[in-house]
Amino acid sequence: MSDWQRQEWVDLMLDECETWAVIGLHDPRRTAYSIAELLQRKGKRIVPVHPLAEPVLGERGYATLADVPFPVDVVDVFRRSSAAGEFADQAVAVGARGVWFQLGVIDEGAFRRTVAAGTPMVMDTCPAIEYRRRR
Repeated sequence: MSDWQRQEWVDLMLDECETWAVIGLHDPRRTAYSIAELLQRKGKRIVPVHPLAEPVLGERGYATLADVPFPVDVVDVFRRSSAAGEFADQAVAVGARGVWFQLGVIDEGAFRRTVAAGTPMVMDTCPAIEYRRRR
């Protein structure tokens, strides 16, 4: 498990990565929404990625990661573990600097593929938790 949350990769994403594509960001009642708000408060640009492609938190939405017409630093995945791996693969394909699987989202195969492709990945934690640990 500790390999899933390498501090150097957590730090890279929280400190050096500015544009976060949030997979599954749509519904204000879901955790993805409150975490996207937190990221915005921390100065990050969020990019909602959801099949409905609606604007969220003042940012234009996109139906797929491939539709985003500018570079994305981190792909933050709010999907069931069984559906999350494809988004790690897409993140590598679009050249993201990192992949973040949220608390409870675990796909060891996706972790191995992503890291083997040279892309840092954090799994089974949340930016809110990691920011709190820094206090």
